[in-house]
Amino acid sequence: MSRKIPITVSSWTLGDACSFESRCRAAHLAGYDGIGLRAETYVDALNEGLSNQQILSILEQYQLKCTEVEYIVQWCEDKRSYEQQYKEQICFQMCDFFGVKHINTGLLENYSVEKTAKKLQELCQRAGNLQIALEPMPYSGLPDLKKTWQVIQAAGCENAKMLLDVWHWVRSKQSFDLLTKEQAAKVISIQLDDVYQRPYAASVLRAESMHDRLVPGAGAAQAVKFVEMIKHAGVKPQVIGVEVISDEALAHGIEWTATQTFKHTYQVLQSAWPEILQ
Repeated sequence: MSRKIPITVSSWTLGDACSFESRCRAAHLAGYDGIGLRAETYVDALNEGLSNQQILSILEQYQLKCTEVEYIVQWCEDKRSYEQQYKEQICFQMCDFFGVKHINTGLLENYSVEKTAKKLQELCQRAGNLQIALEPMPYSGLPDLKKTWQVIQAAGCENAKMLLDVWHWVRSKQSFDLLTKEQAAKVISIQLDDVYQRPYAASVLRAESMHDRLVPGAGAAQAVKFVEMIKHAGVKPQVIGVEVISDEALAHGIEWTATQTFKHTYQVLQSAWPEILQ
């Protein structure tokens, strides 16, 4: 990696229809320092017939590291499926294998602050020394910064952190002066992308999130404001993820997608926070 804080192409940005090596090649050619892997895309690499050592060798060949692991879900359920329990364990193992310190974590189901905090305590205990990065999403059980912060405060776990994403921040209708320095200290990762001026209807907002995001600086051009907020609040991200989930972009191929997302991300960072590119 060439930067202290790796610019990372998140797993969803390059989709799930490419081989592991083509993912790495596209990321390297575009200029990324790291790739993100979901539990599913890691298992896809194993199902290609790659061993763990071969995965590491391919990363080394393309001068990359895996710097982002995701995604734990349904952790608030009283009776969790074996699938979700296995997925959680795979995420723990991936962190150990790749040397990643945190796991991106979401919660679609809506529960009270009290119950969510109790279940977060249990998850953080299972995670041990790993950090759980909660991601507020407008269509989820953690719809905004307010509830996410309430849950983290109620749980009182040192390894309960936050991941903030431009798209989710804007679609939650949150202002860019909302993040306090106390909250900023809990943010360990950010994800950059952008949004259309006009959102999808609330009932299908998740579809926009999973199919129709924009490159940073495009559309409503909220990424610069978001990065300025992050900088001024004092966030020290471990990773700068780029999560542009876009069917339109992927129709051009993963190399085009990687190149365009990196180029626009770099421009946004150069404009709003050039020091972080060192």
